Amino acid sequence: MTTIGAETGPTRTGPPPPFDPELAPVVELVASLRAPDAYRPDNIDEMRRQVPGVEAPSDAMLSRDGAYLVEEHVVPGPPGAPDVALLVCRPAHAQAPTAALYHVHGGGMIVGDHRFGVPEMVALAEPLGMAVVSVEYRLAPETPHPGPVEDCYAGLLWTAAHASELNIDPELVMVTGTSAGGGLAAATTLLARDRGGPAIAAQLLLCPMLDDRNDSPSAHQMRGLGIWDRSSNRTGWEALLGAGVPGSDDVPPYAAPARATDLGGLPPTFIDVGSAETFRDEDVAYASRIWQAGGQAELHVWPGGFHGFDVVAPHAAISQDAIAARAAWLRRQLDQRDGRRAASSPLPA
Repeated sequence: MTTIGAETGPTRTGPPPPFDPELAPVVELVASLRAPDAYRPDNIDEMRRQVPGVEAPSDAMLSRDGAYLVEEHVVPGPPGAPDVALLVCRPAHAQAPTAALYHVHGGGMIVGDHRFGVPEMVALAEPLGMAVVSVEYRLAPETPHPGPVEDCYAGLLWTAAHASELNIDPELVMVTGTSAGGGLAAATTLLARDRGGPAIAAQLLLCPMLDDRNDSPSAHQMRGLGIWDRSSNRTGWEALLGAGVPGSDDVPPYAAPARATDLGGLPPTFIDVGSAETFRDEDVAYASRIWQAGGQAELHVWPGGFHGFDVVAPHAAISQDAIAARAAWLRRQLDQRDGRRAASSPLPA
């Protein structure tokens, strides 16, 4: 693997942090199969044919031996735009309305679909009795901002409005996403706050792609390393915003949530990220700014984790710890909601 030293540009950094010993061979293998700058404007179509886990998960796989009912819904999109597809996985035997994860898939804004990443979401949701609703948003560059986030918001509106028929508790819809999906999830949450709904109970942001400026110390440190480096990141942001636009003064927060000047009024937030990845510093900054605005956030920086380490190497000890931390946080959100509801219920006569 290529090793880089200190940057000589405006952002100076030391050498990259080490990868977790159990993950390092995985990074080496990935590097041998694909260059870090594999995501380029000239080969987006090729990358769409080579998304990791190309085999889309079937309904049978997502049903988890009959524990889930798997449905496709086509719902109204943003005004003047095409309809939006939603993949709904809901507990088959739930008697009462359940909590739900509203999932936004990753893929750098340029690849993926509404089945991408859903097996991991359903595995996370099943022990908690939660549904999963995954949105199919239009991809860049064919659909630049604000198309993708507006698709996500339209799907969320429909989910909230049709919660009863989906057997979902509308007060327990939590928005989640990984990588670009994490950035779109954060942007959707900002839209819901600023447009007065729907209510979002919490947001679970996994290595989210938040800042178009692409100039943090970690972005420089990890240049040429890992699965998604600074060059690939530029490809994603330019596809979404247009060539030359990322890093300019007029990028809106609904495109790049790190640009938001006000992070007050957000629901409880979970953010996790690896220490050895491009998004480390922008994610840490986002959590810090939520605290500074008086909000509630839980932040995990997994030592030696690369981008998407828990998906690429799910059996590594650090991956198991990361997955367990997400599950524990989700359970606390549900328990706290149940406690507040019990406290607000009238006492029996």
